[in-house]
Amino acid sequence: MPLYTLHDPGDLIAPAVIAAFDGWVDAGSAATTALSRLVEGAPVVVRFDADRLFDYRARRPPLEIVDGRLSELTWHELVIRRIHVGERDALVLAGPEPDYRWQAFCAAVVEVCRQLGVAEWISLGAIPAAVPHTRAVPVLGTEASPGLLRGDVLAGPAWTLRVPSALVSALEFEVAAAGIPALGYFAQVPHYVSGPYATAALELLRAIGNHFGTELPARDLTGEARELRTRLDEATAADETTRSYVERLEAMYDEQRLASGDDLISDIERFLREQGGQGRDRGSTRT
Repeated sequence: MPLYTLHDPGDLIAPAVIAAFDGWVDAGSAATTALSRLVEGAPVVVRFDADRLFDYRARRPPLEIVDGRLSELTWHELVIRRIHVGERDALVLAGPEPDYRWQAFCAAVVEVCRQLGVAEWISLGAIPAAVPHTRAVPVLGTEASPGLLRGDVLAGPAWTLRVPSALVSALEFEVAAAGIPALGYFAQVPHYVSGPYATAALELLRAIGNHFGTELPARDLTGEARELRTRLDEATAADETTRSYVERLEAMYDEQRLASGDDLISDIERFLREQGGQGRDRGSTRT
């Protein structure tokens, strides 16, 4: 049985898929938050079979109980929605990262891309890094071939980094292997920040906008980012150790000194542990 149901999207103009999933490679929920702002009210063109992709014991559907009465049960869904970005169409695939059938899901997504005439694939994500919250959010890129990234985003890091794969990266790999231009934008989130990081979501929206040559609506993210900056500044000022650490990160940032490979791996492993994942014992290495 197919993993998806395709609804007629109508005529599409040079459609690009923009994809992000929660969990690993979504530090601060930056990527999924950014895309959730773009697809509010957008029509669904593809619906995947959630029952065959999710482990409901690990990702239980939220249940709302009002005055002792079971009021609403919300099942997780994974869909592709159609939006317009400038003069083009975008197909947004965002939501929970599936627990099962990754290879079958990748094959299904490649099939959908071919059926809809997808012109390019854009992965969106966020990774924990040794960067300060007081500076602009750095964005790293991936590209299947040189010249796909836009704006001031460069492909990197320059060395080889071996980490547990995220599904969005597996999809980018498979789509590129199918001959579709594929690239990704990944925001670097201060590893000491816990919870949603609207600042990185804003930067990812800016990166997508630059890619398409248009400005994307930020909705309420600007206010959320401003409030978060105030809270982080206050927390930093209240603790001398934290303040000194942030100042060291600022100096590294201002001198354009990137964290070493081992430092970056340590940040990633810390994030994986917090997410319930596996660290170096899964083969996180740099060469």
